[in-house]
Amino acid sequence: MERWRGTATSAAAPFAPQQYIPAVPLTAYARILALAAALAVPLGLQAQGASGTAAIQTEEDEYTRYEMLEPGSAQFRILYDVTATTPGARFYFNTIRRGSEASDESVIDLMTGESLHFEIVTGRQARSEGHPTADTATSYIKVQLPRPVPQGGGVRLRIVKTYRDPRSYRVEGNTVVFDRSLGIRRNAVVLPAGYELIGCNYPSQVLSEPDGRIAVSFMNPGPMAVPLVVRGRRLPR
Repeated sequence: MERWRGTATSAAAPFAPQQYIPAVPLTAYARILALAAALAVPLGLQAQGASGTAAIQTEEDEYTRYEMLEPGSAQFRILYDVTATTPGARFYFNTIRRGSEASDESVIDLMTGESLHFEIVTGRQARSEGHPTADTATSYIKVQLPRPVPQGGGVRLRIVKTYRDPRSYRVEGNTVVFDRSLGIRRNAVVLPAGYELIGCNYPSQVLSEPDGRIAVSFMNPGPMAVPLVVRGRRLPR
C-alpha cells in the first residue's frame, strides 16, 4: 500500500486525508447490500419528526477536498464525501455557497459506484421538499438517494462540483491565494500543478500527491469555521 509522504507543519498534525479513489463499479454484492439497506426502513416511513413535519437533515463523516484549478480562472474543484443519516430520508440537500458560481456537478453512490440523479433547487423549494432549515437565500443540489436512509444507518455520497469565486481563489503578483472559511471537520486543499506552498495560517499536514501536486490537509476540532488562507508560488522552470 502506498503511503502518503510529506512533513507536518504542526507536531499535532491530526491525520492523513483520504485519497481520491474512483468509485468502484456496481457488483451483485453491492446490489444485495443496497436492497438490505432499503428493507431496513419500515414500509411507508418518511423523514419526519415527532410532529409529522420534515425532520432536520443530518449527516456524518464529512470530508472536503478543494483542488485549485488554472491560476487566474478563480475556479476550484470540490469533492465532498458525506453520509446522509436522516432516518427514512429519500433526498439529500447540499448547499451551493452564496457568492460562488457552481458548474460541472455530479453525484455518486459510494457503495455501488452508480451516478445519482440530482437537480438544482432554490432554498424555498428545499424547505418544502424535505430540508426544513434550508437557507432561502441560496440554492441547493437536491440528490435523489438510491435507497431510503435506514434507522441507525446512512447513505454514503460523493458530491463533485466546480466553483468559480474570485474572492476565495485569486492571484496576487506571482502567488496564488486560497482564502476561504471552512466549517466542516476534515479538509484538504490542493495547489495547482507546478506550485510550492509558501504559507498556511492553520496547523496542517503538507503532503505530496502522486502527480506531484502539493496538498494541505487539516482537521477542525472546534465548533467554528476555520478562516483558512493558503499561499502558493510557481516553482522555477
